[in-house]
Amino acid sequence: MAEELSQKEAAEQIEQLRAEVERHNRLYHLEDKPEISDAEYDRLYRELVDLENQFPELITPDSPTQQIGGPRSEAFAPAKHHARMYSLDNCFSREELQAWADRVARAVTGASFFCELKIDGVAVALTYEDGTLVRGATRGDGEIGEDVTANIRTIKSVPEKLKMEKHPALLEVRGEVYMPRADFDRFNKERADQGLATFANPRNTAAGALRQKDPAMTAARPLAILIHGIGATQGISFEAQSKAMAALKKAGLRTAAESKKAKTLDVVWAFIENWQEHRHDLEYEIDGVVVKVDETPKQRELGYTSKAPRWAIAYKYPPEERETLLRDIHVYVGRTGAATPYAVLEPVYVGGVTVQSATLHNQDEVARKDVRPGDTVIVRRAGDVIPEVVGPVLAKRKKGLKPWKMPTTCRFCGSAIVRQEGEAVAYCTGALICPSQRRERLFHFAGRGSMDIEGLGYQTIEELIQKGWVQDPGDFYSLTADQLTQL
Repeated sequence: MAEELSQKEAAEQIEQLRAEVERHNRLYHLEDKPEISDAEYDRLYRELVDLENQFPELITPDSPTQQIGGPRSEAFAPAKHHARMYSLDNCFSREELQAWADRVARAVTGASFFCELKIDGVAVALTYEDGTLVRGATRGDGEIGEDVTANIRTIKSVPEKLKMEKHPALLEVRGEVYMPRADFDRFNKERADQGLATFANPRNTAAGALRQKDPAMTAARPLAILIHGIGATQGISFEAQSKAMAALKKAGLRTAAESKKAKTLDVVWAFIENWQEHRHDLEYEIDGVVVKVDETPKQRELGYTSKAPRWAIAYKYPPEERETLLRDIHVYVGRTGAATPYAVLEPVYVGGVTVQSATLHNQDEVARKDVRPGDTVIVRRAGDVIPEVVGPVLAKRKKGLKPWKMPTTCRFCGSAIVRQEGEAVAYCTGALICPSQRRERLFHFAGRGSMDIEGLGYQTIEELIQKGWVQDPGDFYSLTADQLTQL
């Protein structure tokens, strides 16, 4: 526990946690390639917060707990926000939500609440001058974001001109860019039909689309937007969040229909529980509910911390869990030769999708969870994105099920699978002899982040390998028109 640590030990743990959180911030915000679930990130972040609270003398301005958003890409021009674009504090239980409401009540009297769904998208700010859209920007570090105006203009639900009797000199609104569920499924199917790689989830797809250097690429991806707040204004003011949202909707901006004004926390909690049950009926993905003090003067009175408003909080939903059969554990071999076990599952509907497989990361993780082929296991979509096997249902374990062991040879090439002492990951030693490594290396070379060769997906590369036309990346440049027409 933190209270049992010396200051030196706490400083070392804080440094490690900061490095880990910063790494995952970069993967999530810049590369759109998260490696852990939202729930696991929240756990890491809260561990850091708790440790810093135990040792406040170790808090520094560059800690992720003192920063807003994530790093800004250098691929776009910087866009300084008219007003700071804050993050939100999170809570995970009714008790924590009550504690926040109690703090509000001690600071201001007679506050009411406004509840909004927390859309799992990309935070943006739209700036209108005299009613005309002049800029769209990502959140970035809260002070300076990325200027993505050209890409924002391709989103059909973003109006170029507001419908207002009198246009304010300045109106900066905040919202979330997202990809609707049905459009995401259709977009992924089209890519799969073309032999291209599919995307993991709507949020990452929307983030990648918004950061395309060519606006035409953004336009080709079905993005939408919902506005949920106001940043800066000149020539207009709103006395409450609920009235602001009504006015913005009337002006032609899309706001979430699923919102509610509440006088008591019981009403707030009923809203939270209702949408936790019906969240998969929505056209977009949500990961919780944002609760705000409705009255603007009371918001001003409550103010801000260095990172978040004191007048708002995000209640985060726990991941959904279901039971299913673990049919088997297979091993996937990637381009580096890393041998990664994954669960082959009886298909189960969880978190709005049908899950048939889930990574098990490495041999130690399989042993720690003690999951065995034939077990009934608990599956969840961690962060409602990444399928995860939580563990076995021991009460349903059949007799005779043996612990799983990493194979000693690669099922793709027959080469030895070796794990070096002190390493968590085992590797296939086959290198380019291994068809799985070869395919994955070729796909990586052709994919986004490398050469970005349009039309070269898994199916096409697999066919090129089977025909013997491509064995290494240089072979792509020796393909003839005649060969390509045969695909």
